[in-house]
Amino acid sequence: MTDQKDYYKILGVSKTATPDEIKKAFRKLALKYHPDRNKGDKAAEEKFKEINEAYAVLSDPEKRKQYDSFGSAEFHRKFSQDDIFRDFDLGNIFRDLGVGGDAFGRVFTGGRGGRTVHFDDLFSHVFGTQGAGFGPTYSREFTQARPPGQDVELTLPLSPRDLIMGGEKIVSLSIGGVPERVSIRIPKAMSPGKRIRVAGKGAPGPGGRGDLYLILDVKEEGGVHITGSDVEMEQAIRFSDACLGGEIEVETLEGGKVSLKIPPGTGSGKRLRLRGKGLPLPSGGRGDLYVRVMIDVPKRLTERQEELIRQCREAGL
Repeated sequence: MTDQKDYYKILGVSKTATPDEIKKAFRKLALKYHPDRNKGDKAAEEKFKEINEAYAVLSDPEKRKQYDSFGSAEFHRKFSQDDIFRDFDLGNIFRDLGVGGDAFGRVFTGGRGGRTVHFDDLFSHVFGTQGAGFGPTYSREFTQARPPGQDVELTLPLSPRDLIMGGEKIVSLSIGGVPERVSIRIPKAMSPGKRIRVAGKGAPGPGGRGDLYLILDVKEEGGVHITGSDVEMEQAIRFSDACLGGEIEVETLEGGKVSLKIPPGTGSGKRLRLRGKGLPLPSGGRGDLYVRVMIDVPKRLTERQEELIRQCREAGL
């Protein structure tokens, strides 16, 4: 699939379309291009994939906002296919209407147990096509899958750098008494409190395992203190810089360095702010990094330094 996609055009809606209008357009197109109605038609299959991708983005307020802000090409540089379909559960459309199943998987593949549902009836209820008349070809029956196990929600502590830079993490779990190691991909710029869904890693059930939801938490380490998306750290400065002013280098949360100006007459304990260098915000952007400067008092002085300090004391400093 190309990175230049107009999701609104794919679904045939305007950029100001409401969530209900988007959902209605998706249902209509999903019915038209569903593989069971277009067996062997590769073009219809690709169209069906495009429709699902477009709906996965436009039905999610945050993804839609990012898509509208960045544009198609930049959006696809920032979001992989995994990101696009993360937390996208097409089965909600079925479950909301009392049909059950999930994302053209368990619903259409069947399973043991449960009630038997007619294919015509399923689409007439789900897509609002009562009396559409698929004909005898589509009048076969399938068995609704049994419900999966419960979803599991756990907290995943991460360093500030992990939240900003993202990366792979191995999480050791014990669900249902069975130890398991799961590889988790952390996207970049994740704010504290965000959830990551890992499909099929929840509690076991009659119809398979539920999903695992990891709530991202941030751990304080190395003298770092966190309040919301703002971060505070301490930095030692020289007495001369506190008196006369100067410039120091501060290590950022992602591992780089930035310059920070020290105003003349800065007292020990004063907080200086670096805008936009804190943790990611849920709405985009970042909080602030506060540097609490502490005057470094050397334990040993050279003869020259001791002489100068004595002169300062004699001068009233």
